[in-house]
Amino acid sequence: MQLVEKHVIAQTDPRFACVDAACFASKNLYNAALYELRQAFFLTNTSLSYPALDKRMQEHEAYRALPAKVAQQVLKQVCTAWSSFWAALLVYRETPAKFVGRPQLPKYLPKAKGRNLLVYTMQAVSRGKRTLDRGIIQPSQLGIQVKTRQDPKAIAQVRMVPKVGYVVVEVISEHEPTVTAVDPDLLAGLDLGMDNLATLTSNKPGFVPVIVNGRGIKSCNQYYNKQRAVLQKSLGHPGRSRRVEQLTTRRNRRIEHDLHTSSRFLIDLLVAEGIGTLIIGKNPLQKQEIRLGKRTNQHFVQIPHARFIQMLQYKAELVGIRVILTEESYTSKASLLDLDPLPVYRKGEQVAYQFSGKRIERGLYRAADGRVIHADVNGAGNIIRKVAPGAFERKGVEDGECRVHLPVVHPVRKPFPHKPAREKILAPVRIR
Repeated sequence: MQLVEKHVIAQTDPRFACVDAACFASKNLYNAALYELRQAFFLTNTSLSYPALDKRMQEHEAYRALPAKVAQQVLKQVCTAWSSFWAALLVYRETPAKFVGRPQLPKYLPKAKGRNLLVYTMQAVSRGKRTLDRGIIQPSQLGIQVKTRQDPKAIAQVRMVPKVGYVVVEVISEHEPTVTAVDPDLLAGLDLGMDNLATLTSNKPGFVPVIVNGRGIKSCNQYYNKQRAVLQKSLGHPGRSRRVEQLTTRRNRRIEHDLHTSSRFLIDLLVAEGIGTLIIGKNPLQKQEIRLGKRTNQHFVQIPHARFIQMLQYKAELVGIRVILTEESYTSKASLLDLDPLPVYRKGEQVAYQFSGKRIERGLYRAADGRVIHADVNGAGNIIRKVAPGAFERKGVEDGECRVHLPVVHPVRKPFPHKPAREKILAPVRIR
């Protein structure tokens, strides 16, 4: 598996100027190569292959402004974007429901403000006792150095990703999964939400459900929306200013950090408990078709659940935990303790299902016999039952009846990750 180590080069960094100039040259080459592909298609209704495009662009000034290996990677980006468009268009014509709109032709990058990423393979990175062997990456003809913690033998490539006001240096390295003592027959269910970012429960006897607080991300988004509204109003036009870009960058970095911290906590917990299968509930188009009111919609759609799921998937794969995605229709309405059937929602179907329990107030669910459990724990348990219907059933020793095996129903809430507060130094007090 490939993992990414990120380093940020700010605009005030002395290294920024040369990297930005190289990204600008990469943009020029990208647009020039895309022009050749578009003209070949419009005029002759044909497409250029990568070897033909590379041969045609070798004399271009934008090609010569970059190292040959880096310029070739830019041409591969253009060819990939072009072929991906046609592949997506074929799928769209067969099944339009998979898309939210018709795929469009690759577009040119902005002429003045546009930048394109740089890809340095290991053939374009300086090697030696003074550079890579000492953990220092020095891209060819770029004149900068970046320290890395990765094993030089595991590094696959280095990328320079331009952003507004800074550049992200991505060190991509290969990592093999580690063997951990997890049991694939032990299942855990994860219910994603808003105030409760993630609720985790399991069919393991004695497992205490855990809730990851999501109000920190919600608060961050609220602040971002208010500040951006003020800045956009003062701007006077729908464009984006540098202050808006800086505000967006701070918001994205904080949420990215919080999601990494939360996903790491959950995976470490599963490894400690020996749970080898994680089932995550996710409905298709849940962000596009949500109808919970204007305010709640804004809070929910701004939480990057898809990115959170990606983090959980790759972290789980590294420790040998299998991740299963499933739809989660009716998991909040059905009773886990009563083992209610879990139907599948179908759009346009007019069926009124009856369930044993109901949600009595915020955060609580009452079963048919009067037992009350946390509503999100009820949903997380039903997500497990979507994939493994018998996960919480077992035969009684004497009477042979089915019983629900969920000994712990009160979750433990994990505080939202934050930086530790600074210790206050108290001045000595003179006692008279």
